[in-house]
Amino acid sequence: MLLDMQKAPRCGAKTRSGRSCQSPGMANGRCRMHGGPSPGAPKGNQNNFKHGYYSAAATARRREITAMLRAARDTLDHSR
Repeated sequence: MLLDMQKAPRCGAKTRSGRSCQSPGMANGRCRMHGGPSPGAPKGNQNNFKHGYYSAAATARRREITAMLRAARDTLDHSR
C-alpha cells in the first residue's frame, strides 16, 4: 500500500552529487527546495515603513544633537 506522498511525481532537479532530486514535487514540478525564486515582496510600500532608531525623524534628531555637541565643544575650546 503506497501513500499519496509516495505516488507524487518526483522533483527531478539535479543535486550537487549529480543525481536527480527524489523529493515529491509541488504544482510547478519542483520540490520545496528547488521551486525557483520567490515572487518577492508585495507590491506597494506596505513593507517599507521605517520606525525607531532608523526612521528619518530619529536620524534628523541625532544629527541635531551631534551638531549642538560639536558647537558646544568648539565654544569651550575657544574660551580657553
